[in-house]
Amino acid sequence: MDILHLLLLFGVGAVAGFINVNAGGGSSLTLPTLIFLGLDAAVANGTNRIGLILQNIFAVTSFRKNKIFKFKTSIFLAVFTLPGAIIGAIFATQVSNTLFQRILGGVLILVVISMFFSRSYKKDVLESSRSWFIYPTLFVIGFYGGFLQVGVGFLLMAALYHLLRVNLVFVNMHKVFIILIYSIPALAVFSLTGNVNWQFGLVLAAGNALGGWWGAHAAVKGGEKLIRIILAAAITIMAGKLFGLY
Repeated sequence: MDILHLLLLFGVGAVAGFINVNAGGGSSLTLPTLIFLGLDAAVANGTNRIGLILQNIFAVTSFRKNKIFKFKTSIFLAVFTLPGAIIGAIFATQVSNTLFQRILGGVLILVVISMFFSRSYKKDVLESSRSWFIYPTLFVIGFYGGFLQVGVGFLLMAALYHLLRVNLVFVNMHKVFIILIYSIPALAVFSLTGNVNWQFGLVLAAGNALGGWWGAHAAVKGGEKLIRIILAAAITIMAGKLFGLY
């Protein structure tokens, strides 16, 4: 891997980390980049998880530094994603590239549509109004995250925002914590099946970490207004890719 590839992976990782923390869809940049550099879909999918883990460690740390955290709630929610994530990762190592791409396209269309329906909530979780439907939803999202990951941030934001009724800053904090937790066993599955390129993954992870820290800091300082702008931009980019505009 030459210096240009190193710089490309680091730069793409930084941008993706920032987007992932504030909205979602950063993996729509990193996965194609890894494939462009010669990895097949399964290996690119597994390698991408290294950056996600490091990115979200830095993001969680940044949120905590800015006093935006409810770790007990985050851990409780993350537990429901773990079984699905493990099953999804195993499935991802078996599925063909063609089916992989068709599932991606279909899910992202639904995600793009769902994120246009939102409203504001108070800054903290309203425990009395939490919908029980959040738990099976988290299992399904965990499966999708373990299987593909691309766009899972949108799914988590929609679920946490609508079913927990929580401010977008806290939505993002819970989101990065949940993805961090379920990404660990998912990475283990990909690694054990030989579907991880650690050299590529660690370089990408360094960029992800920088972008994740920067993104969490920006999310806290900018609040809902900044997050909505970034979210709208990320959705527009992903929608354009789905319709083959670039």
